[in-house]
Amino acid sequence: MQKLTNKEEEIMHILWKLEKAFVKDVLAEIKEDKPHYNTLSTIIRNLEEKGYVSYNAYGKTHQYYPIVSKEDYKAKFMNSAIENYFNNSYKNMVSFFAKEEKISVDELKEIISLIEKES
Repeated sequence: MQKLTNKEEEIMHILWKLEKAFVKDVLAEIKEDKPHYNTLSTIIRNLEEKGYVSYNAYGKTHQYYPIVSKEDYKAKFMNSAIENYFNNSYKNMVSFFAKEEKISVDELKEIISLIEKES
């Protein structure tokens, strides 16, 4: 699975939300920094080349849909981030968020409780 650019990832989130969409539908969902229609069309074709989307053709018009699920992409992205930034250690990742005050003690206790229930 190839890494996506920030703009490609933004477009994928829209396609995951819409499930099927024409370029004009995707363009309508972009709130800020709207690309030109042709630029967006090129980005979506790049996503197709990377194996993230496919399409149904209706004459010269294409309706695009994701072929990589959001869950699969999230798993790949998270595993890669943990490997690249936290030395493949979930402990290091949780410690980082605790130090940055992005996760509270109560949330950590809740996570521990969930883990204990799973075991």
